[in-house]
Amino acid sequence: MGIHAYFRSLGGLERIIRCPGKFKFEEHSVAAHSWKVVQYAKTLADIEEQHGVKIDWKKLYEITSSHDYGEIFIGDIKTPVKHSSPQLRALIQQVEEGMVHHFIEENIPSEFKSIFYNQLREGKDDSVEGRILEVADKLDQVYEAFAELQKGNTEKEFITMYRSALMKIKDIPLHCVGYFLDRILPDLVNEETMSPIDIRRITEEALANNIR
Repeated sequence: MGIHAYFRSLGGLERIIRCPGKFKFEEHSVAAHSWKVVQYAKTLADIEEQHGVKIDWKKLYEITSSHDYGEIFIGDIKTPVKHSSPQLRALIQQVEEGMVHHFIEENIPSEFKSIFYNQLREGKDDSVEGRILEVADKLDQVYEAFAELQKGNTEKEFITMYRSALMKIKDIPLHCVGYFLDRILPDLVNEETMSPIDIRRITEEALANNIR
């Protein structure tokens, strides 16, 4: 079917709901998540450039826009499950990458195969673009979990999502992380809320790494 098969498959990301069965107030599709990750990454990269860091924008757009494409084949596996052990996380990634590889082999014309292998690969690595992707991905996890907690969803899973995402972001060595922690996160925490969850306390504990 050629590249049409790839274009046709993208609709599947609109029908995959993140953290299925847990969101009470706002459901989020993988497609919407991917779009937001691109938007976060653009601003995070701008902050890095203001500090003199060179950004490979083509690579950044490729890895952020396609970072969850493999979920078309395996769906969204909840974060606490996916990260419950390094062995399980590696196995899930291996299965996902294998299915993406098979899809490319079966559907993409030979002259484009190497391009698709590069674009649909796991983009999180030690490059500045890979680290920006990691921050942007976790940033959306922060906002998704915060929105549920703020509106009164007391599911412990969202407390875990919020806290673990903040702890991960905090430890990523980028200028934009400092900007987020100093300039953006306080605005988020200071939003008026009727939540029974003490979001400020959870935030402070996560940043102090008091909770493991």
